[in-house]
Order: sequence, then structure tokens, then C-alpha cells
Amino acid sequence: MAKVSIIMGSASDLPIMQQSIDILSFFGVETEVKIISAHRAPDLLAVYAKNAKANGIQVIIAGAGGAAHLPGVTAAFTSLPVIGVPIKSTNSIDGWDSILSILQMPSGIPVATVALNGAKNAGILAAQMLALADKKLMQKMVDFKEDLKQQVIKASEDLNAKL
Repeated sequence: MAKVSIIMGSASDLPIMQQSIDILSFFGVETEVKIISAHRAPDLLAVYAKNAKANGIQVIIAGAGGAAHLPGVTAAFTSLPVIGVPIKSTNSIDGWDSILSILQMPSGIPVATVALNGAKNAGILAAQMLALADKKLMQKMVDFKEDLKQQVIKASEDLNAKL
């Protein structure tokens, strides 16, 4: 059963949201992926978000561009953690409309917000949330962070070798 739901407002968001899918696959976290529009199908979104926990979902990653209401509306209908991914879309104001729509949530309806087009970090954050109750996943996270550190050390050594 999927633990993380990755939802997006339209198929055009998939190239960005694929980063969440890929990193969660790397960590061995099962996902489900859906297109659900907060504006074009709000009734479907309400039903989906209200039933996500009962369907085994533990974290929802919601990516949207433009007005980007998908993460906030999702958070309004569920008690699960929601991670918002602002997407710079073709109708976007350089991505700022998406960032602010997701970031500026009213008190009581939090949405964790990552950087513009930051779906990879959304996936990592979801995995970190799940790792709190999963020792094997936590070890994968520890190993991942150690690998990041080793990449920095190697890059520094490579740079110094060229100087």
C-alpha cells in the first residue's frame, strides 16, 4: 500500500513531480501518483483528501503552478502532513505566484513548502517524516546524508587537485 501520495494539478506538472517519484523510489517508499485539480475538480480533491488516511497514505506531496491552490486545499481536507511544491508553469509570474500561494497559508492549515520546482526535496522530506517510525528507512536516510557529505569532500579534493 502506498505511503506517500504525489498529486499534481495537471499532467504538465509531471516533469517536475517526477523528482519526488524518483527519490522516493530510491528510498524504497511506495507511492501513488494522481492528477487532481483544485480548480477544475474540487469535489474529487475533497473526496480524495478526506479518504487519504483511510487509504493508507501517510504524507501527501502536492505540486501546482500558477495560483497553486492544490496543496492548501488538500491540507484543508486532511489531517495528514502536506508538502507543497510550487511549480513554475507557463502561466506563472516567474514562479512567485505559486510560491506565495503555497507558502502563505492561514493559521491552522499548515503546508510544508519547498523551493520552486523542488520536488526532489519534497520527496526527501516525506521520507524523513516516514523514517521517524521506520528504522530501515532511517538508516537509508543516514546513508544518503553521508553520501552527500562524501560527494562534497570528493568535489573539494578534485578542485584542489586541479589548482
